[in-house]
Amino acid sequence: MIIAIDGPAASGKGTLARRIAQKFGLTYLDTGSLYRAVAASLLAAGGNPADEAAAAAAARDVVPGSIDEATLRRDDIGQAASVVAAQPAVRQALLDTQRRIARTGSGAVLDGRDIGTVVCPDADVKLFVQAEPEVRAERRYRELSERGQTANYDNVLRDLRERDARDRERAQAPLKPADDAHLLDTSKLDIEAAFRAAVDIIERHNET
Repeated sequence: MIIAIDGPAASGKGTLARRIAQKFGLTYLDTGSLYRAVAASLLAAGGNPADEAAAAAAARDVVPGSIDEATLRRDDIGQAASVVAAQPAVRQALLDTQRRIARTGSGAVLDGRDIGTVVCPDADVKLFVQAEPEVRAERRYRELSERGQTANYDNVLRDLRERDARDRERAQAPLKPADDAHLLDTSKLDIEAAFRAAVDIIERHNET
């Protein structure tokens, strides 16, 4: 079984995807971590995220799990990842990696921006997780603060809006729900309620 979970940053899709993978005994892949790994590798080498050729070369060499989580979650890495993720050559370089992981073993849960539309359009279940920008900014602000990183809510909100615009307006694989995706708005849901709602959707599919 392949479960595709898409949505904008800080919508809660990553937390949901991890818990869903655990519940159903599936492999979990945070596809955003691949783009973050490309960005981290590029920045470490002194490269420019806007240099598509250099970013594509880094993407071809990326190894899932090769960079520690703390580095990947840095805010500068996230911003650079959003830039490289808009580049067609980078997305193409990572496409086969994502599809191979999706088809490993009994299946996988993948979260990202284009899983249900591009990476796994034949996924068994597709969820599009969303939330109001202000809610997502508050979540990201708390997350950064808990990690001990200096954060400003207004700056976080501005960065999220800019990232949303890049994700939705890019020419290749823009952020949008698949036609057959189930929409899940987490603006007023805590993680437990969101998890129950997602599991209900998946279990209803399995019953059909």
